[in-house]
Amino acid sequence: MTTPVYQNFINGHFLKNQSGETFAVKNPATDDVIYYVEVADAFIQNAAIQSAKQGFAAWSTMSPIERSRILLKAVALLRERNDLLAKIEVLDTGKPWQEAECVDVQTGADVIEYFAGLAPAQVGQQQMVGEDFYYTRKEPLGICAGIGAWNYPLQIACWKSGPALAAGNAFIFKPSEETPLGAIKLAEIFIEAGVPAGVFNVVQGAAEVGQWLTQSADIEKVSFTGEVGTGKKVVASAAGSLKDVTMELGGKSPLLVFDDADISQAVSAAMLGNFYTQGEICTNCTRIYVHKNVYQQFIDELKTRTEENIIAGDPLDPNVNFGALISKKHQQLVMSYIDKGISEGATLLTGGKTLSPASAPNGYFVAPTVFIDCTDDMTIVKEEIFGPVMSVLTFDDEDDVIHRANDTHLGLAAGVFTKDIKRAHRVIHQLQAGICWINSYGNSPAEMPVGGYKQSGIGRENGIETLDHYTQTKSIYVGMTNIESPF
Repeated sequence: MTTPVYQNFINGHFLKNQSGETFAVKNPATDDVIYYVEVADAFIQNAAIQSAKQGFAAWSTMSPIERSRILLKAVALLRERNDLLAKIEVLDTGKPWQEAECVDVQTGADVIEYFAGLAPAQVGQQQMVGEDFYYTRKEPLGICAGIGAWNYPLQIACWKSGPALAAGNAFIFKPSEETPLGAIKLAEIFIEAGVPAGVFNVVQGAAEVGQWLTQSADIEKVSFTGEVGTGKKVVASAAGSLKDVTMELGGKSPLLVFDDADISQAVSAAMLGNFYTQGEICTNCTRIYVHKNVYQQFIDELKTRTEENIIAGDPLDPNVNFGALISKKHQQLVMSYIDKGISEGATLLTGGKTLSPASAPNGYFVAPTVFIDCTDDMTIVKEEIFGPVMSVLTFDDEDDVIHRANDTHLGLAAGVFTKDIKRAHRVIHQLQAGICWINSYGNSPAEMPVGGYKQSGIGRENGIETLDHYTQTKSIYVGMTNIESPF
């Protein structure tokens, strides 16, 4: 059986590159190459820009209600093909089917639907200035670019393209080279729904293709999801052409569990915020601060549920709830952090090893891992691991734990568990994070803006304000009186 080779998607169809260069994509659960993808060489890059210019000319002149109707057709197709697209995500990412089937495609479709609904609602302003007046228009930026991450490939492509297209822009998207197929399927769906050719293009490759996007003078905005170090390079590169940027970067997020909390619910949040998508989620609450009065109860239940309720194995098995990490390299990185946690004196409560499940013996699995007896200066407590590694710490003073939770250069997310409604809001208002939860963790509906404080990001995705980030305001002054001139 021949291994498929996918080309870049330009101007509504697949386009062969001239260099002949390709890269392999592996299934993280099997270590098998499942397909190849052509790299976007200079020929493809130029074609993408020309295609986007033509697409923008057609798309931006459509009325918002026309764009809305077309995008809603795409939403219907996404939902209709949920299972097919979810399987692609499972094979690309190694995440469990039971997650992808109900989250990845559906939440991506939700975001496009949300912005399709908002598109006709964008309005300008009008104000009298003496006898004259001015008015404003919301106009699209032009060609925008998105650079995706590998943990939620299709969802991220939807999150970035939804508001951009709703506002009338053309879009060039570069998925992660680890998970490139979902974006291609989205591009095909957009064309089938009636989005003009060239409005949504997919270019493939690694860092050098992303760097081209950030440096191109033809691109007005770049939205990036990924780790902090790469995000800084993207911002620096984009500064050369003064393009707008949205950065959704990493985190080392705290979850504060007070002594009046519902402990079972808090354990559920901690497990979701560390082991869902095998820990590869940027908002994960990898620092769990538990009040000393309920610490033993918390870790006892946490240990029991982690060891008894988590099933690792073939991610396509609907009974499996814990998948494989994205690559062998990442598996080794996560294990190096676990080794460092042990060497720095943390106690391993459970996990701490690689796994070879019978149904997926060659996959890149790391057991769900919990460290206790942690201190704030440990590497595992300070650095983002992006794997299923939880650090549990204790506290007994509210002001002190707020200070400890904020003592990081990151500020993506935070959570608080308490039954005291006054304490809940008092504490959450002091936590330096852009996405916060009270007695919950991880939910990111389309209506809610998401993004980070400090070095965890710039700008927001989702929510009403994001649509404004994909437009520019034009002011028009209308003279209703004769000009008074000294000349």
